[in-house]
Amino acid sequence: MATKKRGKLGKWMFEGVPEVEGPHEPEGRHRKHPWWQVMCLTGVDYFSTLGYQPGIALLAAGALSPFATLVLVLLTLFGALPMYRRVAEESPHGDGSISMLERLLSRWKGKMFVLALLGFVATSFIITITLSAADATKHIIENPFVDKNLHFLHHEVIVTLVLIVLLGAVFLRGFSEVIGLAVGIVVVFLALNLVTIGVGLYQIFLIQPDIIPNWSALLWTQPNVNGSVFMLIAASLLTFPKLALGLSGFETGVVVMPLIKSDVDVPKSQLAAFHSTHVDHSEAPDEIRTHIEGRIRGGKKLLTGAAVIMSFFLIGSSIITTMLVPQSEIGPGGKAYGRAIAYLAHEYLGSAFGTAYDLSTIVILWFAGASAMAGLLNIVPRYLPRYGMAPDWARATRPLVIVFTAICVVVTIFFEASVSAQGGAYATGVLMLMTSAAVAVTISAKRKKEKRWIAFLIITLIFSYTTIANMIAQPSGIQIAALFIIGIIVTSFVSRALRTTELRIDKIEYDETALDFIKEMAEGDIRIVTNRREVGNVVEYRFKEHEKRIDNHIPSTDPVIFYEVDLGDASEFKGTMTVRGVDVDGYKILRTESPAVPNAIAALLLDLRDRTGKIPHVYFGWSEGNPIMYLARYILFGEGDTAPVTREILRQAEPDPELRPNVHVGG
Repeated sequence: MATKKRGKLGKWMFEGVPEVEGPHEPEGRHRKHPWWQVMCLTGVDYFSTLGYQPGIALLAAGALSPFATLVLVLLTLFGALPMYRRVAEESPHGDGSISMLERLLSRWKGKMFVLALLGFVATSFIITITLSAADATKHIIENPFVDKNLHFLHHEVIVTLVLIVLLGAVFLRGFSEVIGLAVGIVVVFLALNLVTIGVGLYQIFLIQPDIIPNWSALLWTQPNVNGSVFMLIAASLLTFPKLALGLSGFETGVVVMPLIKSDVDVPKSQLAAFHSTHVDHSEAPDEIRTHIEGRIRGGKKLLTGAAVIMSFFLIGSSIITTMLVPQSEIGPGGKAYGRAIAYLAHEYLGSAFGTAYDLSTIVILWFAGASAMAGLLNIVPRYLPRYGMAPDWARATRPLVIVFTAICVVVTIFFEASVSAQGGAYATGVLMLMTSAAVAVTISAKRKKEKRWIAFLIITLIFSYTTIANMIAQPSGIQIAALFIIGIIVTSFVSRALRTTELRIDKIEYDETALDFIKEMAEGDIRIVTNRREVGNVVEYRFKEHEKRIDNHIPSTDPVIFYEVDLGDASEFKGTMTVRGVDVDGYKILRTESPAVPNAIAALLLDLRDRTGKIPHVYFGWSEGNPIMYLARYILFGEGDTAPVTREILRQAEPDPELRPNVHVGG
């Protein structure tokens, strides 16, 4: 079969395209690292939210911010953490909660659910890039030195677009081995935040002791609190969904699990031979199972460490920003807008420390965008090309980088680089992913008859409430997510329709009987009669043979062999085909199962040609019905007017008519 030759640009664009499509990376592609180092890689996304989360919390909750943040921390430690520790157990190869749902839901139901979730993934990761770049811009232009001396930078949208394009350019050039850099960035950023929080608490408890009584008086006189402890709790529960940005990072934490070094070593060749998302690891050899269990332990440590660290910083930052940031500086136009901790760093630790904090925040926010871009580049090739719902180039990094960068540019212009305006869309994407993970974990635990499924169900209900409350409070989030979902579904099905006449069979395997039939066929002309089996008895095959010989003038002396394709899961796009040989009172039949009947026929014909060196003939009957309806049935259900589709698949697969199998239609 012919292959397309690419020019220099094409080779550069497709550099590094993996040879095999699948939901996971081959083992050994990336160097392994201790769990705490990989935690820093996820931390550039998770911990970077400290750059804007406290300011958003203060703007949304006001004096209630510490209590609403406490609810968020409790949900993090006792909801999200145990849930994602379970995801880590069931998805140690970095597939995350999406692959769990894909396994739990079959056929088109599972794939449509995955497509919808990919819409929320795109929302979360794209908005992570644009929001992080926008907040980095905020830290740049609000820095006192820049404010006084570099007035040309006072264009938020332009500066944000430059940061996004720079990020895309870095990925086009190549972005690898970033873990060492991520560790340094995270350590410096957390250290500066620790100093700022420590100084803030020192101010509150020792230097300005009147702050606490003033805050307490303001808190209890809030209309939604009105001096009642119960109303305070209720108000905190109602307010905390607006702080959901502080929950980001868990899905990224399980996606990077393949980078974690297991505490049990095993040869890479053994891992590569066994590695599969859909294999029960209890069936693995002991050394493989213990190696994977070691990685799972590392993944759980990563998730726990990140959650505990973030919880501490969320509580500390909410206390100091609520009590020390003046009300006049919180909203749009204020110096603390989108950068509450940075404001306090400048205010209480001076311009030098504040500038260092700004630079550290800008770097980690930019790296958060890099983490999100890496997540997109990791997750799209796992699903869409495998479903036949993306062009072949979607497996390559550079074309995807260009597409994602262009989308980020459009989103930034649409939101005018506003941090708060993008918060709703970001929170919606994060919460939907976490809710879907909770659903997956609950279903999995219930199917395994574990008593914990009730606890996971409660977590699912809490996340469902949080998601719905966030959507009601910030409807722009679900609107943006809906656009991403519609865009992904429409482009996916258009791509599926365009790619549906590809061969779609990676490999054909034959049993011994089938190989004997092929050996006999090779002695003369190869004549294949397609048959949709009804009862599979002698009468059926005798009638079908007589009909095809009359309709197509097949000589009575030439033997024919029947070929029957049972329709499998039509939602699958590619796979291996197994052909069995069956003898029914002298009638020879080849039988197989495939997601698409015409593709299975075309694949067999080409394989027979290559095996025997002869051009096969295949015989069909005309189908009665509307050709448009047959086309729709073929795209969605893998069958339709088989003869013309088989002919088209053969034409695309073999451009030379002299080498192309012959298709005959009679009746």
